[in-house]
Amino acid sequence: MSPEPERLEIRTDDGLRLVADAWGSPSAPPVLLLHGGGQTRHAWGGTARALAEQGLRAVAMDLRGHGESSWCPRGDYTLRRYARDVLATVARFEQPPAVVGASLGGLSALLATSLAEAPPYAALVLVDITPRMDLGGAARIIGFMSEWAGEGFESLEEAADAIAAYLPHRKRPADLSGLRKNLRLYPDGRWRWHWDPRFVTGRLRPGVGGAQMDLQKAARALSIPTLLVRGRLSELVSEELAREFLELVPHAGYVDVSEAGHMVAGDQNDAFTSAVAAFLIGRLGSGG
Repeated sequence: MSPEPERLEIRTDDGLRLVADAWGSPSAPPVLLLHGGGQTRHAWGGTARALAEQGLRAVAMDLRGHGESSWCPRGDYTLRRYARDVLATVARFEQPPAVVGASLGGLSALLATSLAEAPPYAALVLVDITPRMDLGGAARIIGFMSEWAGEGFESLEEAADAIAAYLPHRKRPADLSGLRKNLRLYPDGRWRWHWDPRFVTGRLRPGVGGAQMDLQKAARALSIPTLLVRGRLSELVSEELAREFLELVPHAGYVDVSEAGHMVAGDQNDAFTSAVAAFLIGRLGSGG
């Protein structure tokens, strides 16, 4: 396998450019990886490589307004808009992919199933997200994102300190090079998140609370293989909410990853990847 991914570009139906990295053989069973709000496709780096090594085609995409994908000039970052982007991306695959979505990516993928005439995926993995979530935890996440959205950071070290204070269960990295993929250096010399600030401040931000009934309806209608992966330290998905989801989707599998918070893949990547790979290969097979 090539040490570098293949770069892909996808156009949405409203003309935005979405950027993705693809690992593995183009003929292998495909998996689309959708990151959470405020993250980029690089959140999946370790997982995407591992899935490709096990014979899958792993495609990790920057959502609109994030990473290298276009910022929407109208500031349209509603959940329904993200769901339509998912469908536009899935249509580019020669066969229905499995979709692995974390947080916003998972909600977008789930809602998209209700907008399609037929099941658009081969399987669905929701990473620490359910139709109903802890609103206090969601407010804390949005609060952290909003706090640094404008002024940004003086240095990567300051950014690392802020993240360490917000995620005390995660060890502060000694090597800060990975932060460069989630931050961009502006002409004023300050580092800011690699996403459009209007994603959290704009009138058309995701607003997932208002979509709860639509998401629950989409969950009840799921007929494809489904897996819920929860971080045991999650501030968004409690054990009660996970069980509530499993009542909506009785055929779904469930994995609870210890010592992981909301960002499960980043907190416990090996355990997360092993669980997801076993689920996907068991249902998709592999190209190797």
